Amino acid sequence: MKLDILAFGAHPDDVELGCSGTIAKEISLGKSVGIIDLTRGELGTRGSAEIRDAEAKAASKILGISVRENLNMRDGFFINDEAHQLEIIKRIRKYQPEIVLCNAIEDRHIDHGKGSKLVSDACFLSGLRRIETVHEGVSQNAWRPKVVYHYIQWKNIEPDFVVDITDFIDQKTDSILAYSSQFYSENSNEPITPIATKNFLESIHYRSKDFGRIVGVEYAEGFTAERYLAVNSLEDLM
Repeated sequence: MKLDILAFGAHPDDVELGCSGTIAKEISLGKSVGIIDLTRGELGTRGSAEIRDAEAKAASKILGISVRENLNMRDGFFINDEAHQLEIIKRIRKYQPEIVLCNAIEDRHIDHGKGSKLVSDACFLSGLRRIETVHEGVSQNAWRPKVVYHYIQWKNIEPDFVVDITDFIDQKTDSILAYSSQFYSENSNEPITPIATKNFLESIHYRSKDFGRIVGVEYAEGFTAERYLAVNSLEDLM
C-alpha cells in the first residue's frame, strides 16, 4: 500500500494532538494517510497500554486514515540506533510516502525529540540502496520521502509554515478526545498530569486559533521544515 503521507508519533495521541487537522484535511482532498506509533505509551500515568490501543483505533476511525501500526518500542527508553532505525526504514519502504510528519524537534517529553530525530534519520537512510531490508518476507527497494515536516507539541516552537484547518477543528478535537483516559474530565479519579488539565484541553483550540489569527483564518496547525520551502509562484503563498 503506497501512502501519500505517513505520520509518526512517539506515543498514541501525539499525531492527533499535533497534526490531525491537517491529516483530516488532506484525506478530504483525496490523499491516503497512515499513522505509525513508536510505543504504546505504557509508562503513561493514566490509563494503560491496552486502553490506549483501543483509543488509537477509535481515533483512527474518526480521522479516516488508511492504516495504523504500532512498533511496540519501549516507552521512555527507545533510542536512535541501527535496530530502531531499521524498523522505521522498513515502514517507509513499505508505504513509500511522499511526505513524512513526525514529532516536534524538541519538547517537554524526552521521547518527542528522540522520536523526531529517529524518524528524520531513518527517512534519509531509507534512500540508500546499499541498506538492504526485508519486511514480511519481501525484499524492499530504497525509498526516501520528498519532505519531512515536524508538528508542534507542548513547547511554543515558531512554525516555518501553518496549515488552515478551520473546517477540520471539530474532527481534530474529536480524534483527541477519543483518548479519554489521557485528558481532563471533571468526573475522573485518575492522577492529574500536565496534559490532563482543563487548561491543556482548552489549549488545543487557543493554540490553533492563534496560529490561525496570524495568517487570517480561524484555526491552523504549525510545522517546522528541515529545508527551505519552495514554491513555483508567489501566488502559491496567498
